[in-house]
Amino acid sequence: MSKMMRAAAIDEFGPADVLRVRELPRPTISADEVLVQVMNAGVQVTDAAIRAGWAPPGATIEFPQILGNEFSGIIDQVGDEVRGFSPGDPVAGFNLLGCYAEYVAVPQAQIVAKPQAVSWQAAGALSASGQTAHTAFEDLAVGAGDVVLVHGAAGGVGTIFTQLAVRTGASVIGTASEANHGYLESLGATAVTYGPGQTDRIRDISPRVDVAFDAAGHENLRTAVELVADRGRIATIVDMPLAQELGCRIVRSRRSGRRLADLMGLLARGDLHVHVRDRYLLDQVADAHRDVESGHGRGKVVLDVRPAQ
Repeated sequence: MSKMMRAAAIDEFGPADVLRVRELPRPTISADEVLVQVMNAGVQVTDAAIRAGWAPPGATIEFPQILGNEFSGIIDQVGDEVRGFSPGDPVAGFNLLGCYAEYVAVPQAQIVAKPQAVSWQAAGALSASGQTAHTAFEDLAVGAGDVVLVHGAAGGVGTIFTQLAVRTGASVIGTASEANHGYLESLGATAVTYGPGQTDRIRDISPRVDVAFDAAGHENLRTAVELVADRGRIATIVDMPLAQELGCRIVRSRRSGRRLADLMGLLARGDLHVHVRDRYLLDQVADAHRDVESGHGRGKVVLDVRPAQ
C-alpha cells in the first residue's frame, strides 16, 4: 500500500491560486485515532481565511499545510484504544486542518457514524456550519414563540440555524437576496431583501423581534439593536468588533462529537436538510475557494475527493 496520498495544500499564504494538489505522506495514527479515507470535504470561508494568512486559535500552520476542517469518509484503520468503530465504517467528522486529502487522521471523539440515509456530500458538509449554527441556537436560547431575525439566512450557517429555529416553533425572518427568497420560504422562514431600508421591511412583517443572529456581517448588528431589546439575545459569528462596541454576543463554535451526532440524527430523520449548491473535484479546489469567497449562493460547497460517487 502506498504511503503517499493526494492532498490540496499551501506552501505560502495568498490568494486561491496558492492551493495546489500534490502527493504528500499519508498520515499515521495514534492509539486514540482513526484513519479515514475521505469521500467529501466541506469548503468553508474559514478555510479561505487560513489560506490568506489567518491562524485559528490553537493551530500551528506548517508548510506544506493541508487545509479543510470537515469531511465524510470510510474508516481505513483504527488505533489500539478506539472502541465502537472498525475499518469499513462510514463516518463523518471534523478536524482543525487536513481534510482536503485522500486520508485524514482524527481522534475518535471527532467522528460520528454516517447513516445510510445521509449522502456523502451532506455528511461531509454538515459539521462546520452545522455545529456553529447549533452553538448559536443554544447560546441564544431560541424557543417556541420567539420571533427570530437571521441575517445571511441563505448561507451555510444561516440555513441550519433557520431550520433549527423553525423546528423548535419560532417564527423566522431571514434577510437574503431576492434570488434566495423562495429557498428561504421553503425552509419555513419569511424572506426579506437585505440592504438599505431592511429595518422598516422587517418591522412591516413583525413589530416585535426577540432574537437576532448575524451570519453575514455588513454591520447588520446595527439593524438588530434597533429591533431587539435584549442585546444578550443578539449574536454574530462574523462582526466581532461591532459586537463588542454594541454589547452583543460573539458566537464561537463549540464542536464536539455529541453535537455532530445530534445534527446527524436530525439529518437522517429528514428534520434537517443540507443544501449543497456546488461540488468540485479536488483538483478544482482553487475554484471552490473562489466560490465561497464570493459571498453569494445558498448552502454549502463541497470537494469530491473521491469523484467516482
